[in-house]
Amino acid sequence: MLLTHSYWPEHSPPQRRWASLTREFRRAGWDVDVVAPVAHYPNGRRNLPRRQAGIAFSHQRGLHGETIRRVPYLRHMGTSSLARFADQLFSAMMSVPVGLGGKKPDAILATAPSLPTLATGYVLSKLRRVPFIVEMRDAWPDLARDARIVQGSVKSIVEHAVDFLQQRADLVVTVTEGFADTLQARGIKHVVTVSNGLDLHTVPFLEPPVLDRQEFRALYLGNHGKSQKLDILIRASALLGEGFHLTLVGQGTTRPQLVKLARELNAPVTFYPSLHGPAVLEKYRETDTCIVSLRDDWKSFETTVPSKTYEVLAIGRHVTAIVRGEAERIIREANAGDVVHANPEAVAQLWRELAQDRRRLAAGRSGRDWVREHADYAHLALQYMQEIATVVSKNSHASGRREAR
Repeated sequence: MLLTHSYWPEHSPPQRRWASLTREFRRAGWDVDVVAPVAHYPNGRRNLPRRQAGIAFSHQRGLHGETIRRVPYLRHMGTSSLARFADQLFSAMMSVPVGLGGKKPDAILATAPSLPTLATGYVLSKLRRVPFIVEMRDAWPDLARDARIVQGSVKSIVEHAVDFLQQRADLVVTVTEGFADTLQARGIKHVVTVSNGLDLHTVPFLEPPVLDRQEFRALYLGNHGKSQKLDILIRASALLGEGFHLTLVGQGTTRPQLVKLARELNAPVTFYPSLHGPAVLEKYRETDTCIVSLRDDWKSFETTVPSKTYEVLAIGRHVTAIVRGEAERIIREANAGDVVHANPEAVAQLWRELAQDRRRLAAGRSGRDWVREHADYAHLALQYMQEIATVVSKNSHASGRREAR
């Protein structure tokens, strides 16, 4: 049983990850029950027909034959962090009675960063007497500390709650090796890494940008939040001015401020809403370099890898990497682009150099080869199934010994 705050037909990081993993689980003959809210991401309200978004307390058949058990949600404005948390908390509470229905699962897996979902997973695992698996897709509670999401006594409560759930999980799954090391150093014994990735066969490899283009084009696709610090990109493009163009695609809490900043600086920036499918591929074709960005003043991001990294590596575009830690290591190992400091002048200087020597934009196939070896979901799912099967087997043996006594 998978507990998640976002699932098909939404387009979100947990949806993309678990759509691929669920497909592979089903191909291996596994039954998968998904407990998720009625589809309402990212706007905080249902904007799809009921037959697609689902109806609260009803069942749907997923794309791969999985059962999706829908729970209600709280309608809210998508940019409000407090409203999103209240929504997640409400859906998590409603997931308890829904998760008690149906055939007893062999294991319950709850995926963060929705912290209330983790608590629901723990409760259901106790009620149904099955192993509890925690998937930490972000570096919680470290991220909350860096972002000052919670402070004072509330801060300590959140940190203790996350630590409590991690300590009592039968298995903790991280998406980076660095955060796995961090958790093990804190005394959490059963930790494995199953990274984010992509379905490599669905991502084409693009030929390098043309050498004689007069305008230099940079592209960012993804979340527009505090974590990405995208004002650096806008300020860099303003420094460069004519002959350069920046495209930002996506949604997020800081998007209104970014639009305002670009207007104030008269920066050569175009904003697009979230795009999918062929529209995304067309943006990749048009660009010279793709940006992967995480702010450098939050220590938790040393063990964080933006999920878009793997897609950018696979298509073969040059990467402007404003990252450090594990993400920086991956870009360097893949020999896929340039790592640059998180300040406008450094980014502007890199783009200026790339525009003057466009041969550097030919990233080659090394990034795609790296993804094939380390981040193809066909292989990641096999690893994940092995880890889950091990946990279930250990639990079965332990239950057998208790019954024998």
